[in-house]
Amino acid sequence: MKDKILILGRGYLGNRLQEELDCEISNRKIYSFEDAEEECKRYNPDIIINCIGFVGDNVDECEKNINNTLIANTFIPIILAEVCLRNNIRLIHIGSGCIYHYEYSKDPPIAEDKTPDFFELFYSRTKIYSDQALAVLSKKYPILITRIRVPLDNRPHPRNLLTKLIKYKRIIDIPNSITYIPDFINALKHLIKINAKGIYNVVNKNSLKYPELTEVYKKYNPDFKYEVIDFKKLNAVRTNLILSTEKLEKSGFKVRDIHEVLEECVKEYIKY
Repeated sequence: MKDKILILGRGYLGNRLQEELDCEISNRKIYSFEDAEEECKRYNPDIIINCIGFVGDNVDECEKNINNTLIANTFIPIILAEVCLRNNIRLIHIGSGCIYHYEYSKDPPIAEDKTPDFFELFYSRTKIYSDQALAVLSKKYPILITRIRVPLDNRPHPRNLLTKLIKYKRIIDIPNSITYIPDFINALKHLIKINAKGIYNVVNKNSLKYPELTEVYKKYNPDFKYEVIDFKKLNAVRTNLILSTEKLEKSGFKVRDIHEVLEECVKEYIKY
């Protein structure tokens, strides 16, 4: 019998997943255990996918909205975990890989078992709090944490990396792990099917320098112009890193190289 899935959070990923999984979605504001339990009783799901989160226009907004950020990114995932374990519901939490320092000259791609250590951004700290709490619970309970990074999609949206780069036009040239959303959706379906629990990095294989993407876009929009700048000139605190896909691949999912999807992504994107 097909699992009954409930998505919490009508943001970018919540709506995107609801469309692909053809399941129930709730945009109820969760402030307490009682709020979450009422939604569980209303929908009676087998699986809850938590897409609730706060980042604002960018992660700097989190410093200005500490309460909203802490509630959405830390308290709600922990509340949902407690509700789910009491009601025998599987929890899937959409987390973040932006929780590490990374030395390109010496560090290998970061595996799931490395302890997070990037505390300079409040956004990252709130993600670490929930990530680590849920990871401990997942050793006994059916909780899956999917870590994504820098969403790239084949349709326009303010959260989409391609949309951002077209808008910004000043682009850094540092390799980063990227989550191509159509592949993320397929990976999530796979992880649900195999009853996966614990932490999984859900990114594409290898890394992307943003100009590699904008050059593909420029093939279809020759008038598009952009400037490559030194990251240090941005004078902004950000995480730049590469995550390992080995665990996801060992689960039986074929992870595509990020460079394989760029042409496909842009071709679909410009149709909208």
